[in-house]
Amino acid sequence: MTRYMLKDVIDKEKLEEILKKFSEATGLAAIIADRSGVNITEPSNFTKHCNLVRSTEKGRKYCYFSDAKLGRLSLKKGGPATSLCYCEIVDLAAPLVVEGHCLGYILCGQVFLRPPDEEKIERARKRALDFGLDPDLYVKAFLEIETVPKKHIYTTGEMLHIISNYIIELGVNSLYQKRLLEETKRRSEYENAIKTLELKALQSQVNPHFLFNTLNTAARLAYLENAEKTAEIIYSLANLLRYSLKNLDQLVPLKEEISCIGYYLYIQQFRYKDHIRAEIEFPKELEKYLIPVLSLQPLVENAIVHGLEKKKEGGQVRVVGYEKDTCVFIDIIDDGVGIQEEVLNNINKPKIALEGHTTGLGIHNVDLRIKKYFGDNYGLKIESKVGVGTKVTLKIPKVVNRGIGHEL
Repeated sequence: MTRYMLKDVIDKEKLEEILKKFSEATGLAAIIADRSGVNITEPSNFTKHCNLVRSTEKGRKYCYFSDAKLGRLSLKKGGPATSLCYCEIVDLAAPLVVEGHCLGYILCGQVFLRPPDEEKIERARKRALDFGLDPDLYVKAFLEIETVPKKHIYTTGEMLHIISNYIIELGVNSLYQKRLLEETKRRSEYENAIKTLELKALQSQVNPHFLFNTLNTAARLAYLENAEKTAEIIYSLANLLRYSLKNLDQLVPLKEEISCIGYYLYIQQFRYKDHIRAEIEFPKELEKYLIPVLSLQPLVENAIVHGLEKKKEGGQVRVVGYEKDTCVFIDIIDDGVGIQEEVLNNINKPKIALEGHTTGLGIHNVDLRIKKYFGDNYGLKIESKVGVGTKVTLKIPKVVNRGIGHEL
């Protein structure tokens, strides 16, 4: 387990607010120190005497030493403990233990149980000289320290125990939150599925905006639930990214392409929620036929980004597969904003490959690669009407055994 320090697991401002209320209720000074006695909160209701002592380097050193010693005593005791500090005034302490590790102590006091006698006052004068302070000024502050009944100290000790337990509870909650963030961070490293070298290769293929948006979605989910769905979305992303690393000079069964768009749509439906609905209708008997890798995902993404994302009320994208004679047809249909006629004519003109949003493969890349493998009789056909939607039809031959998983 990571060894945390108290300041790492507890909100300092919240601590100081707690100590302020504690001091108001008891009339005692209070502070929280780490295991070495060093303060991690501002002093609350400190006496003039103690502020004077801590204004010197030697006095501060003795104060920290006394606080640490009393803290260790409270830890050994397992609860509130009292003792005289170096300056012979009464202090109380309670340990702050989180998951078996002592992270520090809450300390209070700076009182007398009985007024100081002449011998104690004389020792105070000698301490003043040792600290480099004016003896008269020091003794005056020393005698201003409040004297309280012994019963008050015991009652305060009980309250201190309650406060320390509350602080521990805050610390444990903070610790669990930190662990959740750490676990989410580990999960967002694609569940160790994407290695460092793959990520470097991925930079040339995956649009960083898509990756950024998806990881943001995953992070938001982590705060809302127990990371179960976060794992699912990250798994989908990992599978999608892993699939995008396949050799583009490769044919794969349509089954793999359908799985790929399934991962993609799973992610997008988390991101867009009810704004975008998706449906895949693909007969199982068509899954064996071959298609160039990453042919369908760019078409589905194009429908979402250019068709449905711009539509205020959202809409639906459907992927429908069917066969006619010796060919397989796949329609990607959306009821989005549609494409203006002039733009559509420009899209349909033969041109060089353009980049897509996620995988770097645009709609023309898909058409060119299909024609490369199967001839000019195959490829894409785009139909669209403004305000109605768009249909992209992909046509390929029924090829089942042409070196699956190998370059052509």
